[in-house]
Amino acid sequence: MKRNDQNLKRVIVDFKKLTPEILALLVQKYPDGYDDDNVISFKNAKNEKIEAVEVITEDTKYLVKVSTKLEMTMENYDEDDYEDFEDDDPDAVTDPGLEPSEEDPDFDED
Repeated sequence: MKRNDQNLKRVIVDFKKLTPEILALLVQKYPDGYDDDNVISFKNAKNEKIEAVEVITEDTKYLVKVSTKLEMTMENYDEDDYEDFEDDDPDAVTDPGLEPSEEDPDFDED
């Protein structure tokens, strides 16, 4: 039986907001990575084209924006890397191109 996901809360997740819980769900759903057939395209409220992969929990449908960073993080996933963090901590998932102590010089905080 297909779950009725019409009543689920929908959340768009950017890599910067990715939590260990959502990352674990993605790796579980796409253990060999995702491909074009798994990518959903849609327009956001600003009429920008968004490409994302979907992962569903009991009460929420997460649409995680696809990116090279996401692919690399999923490929290198090890749940032990996140054991010292809360499941909902977006600071736990670091940019795969940077060491945790380095700052991203291209990141412009508004």
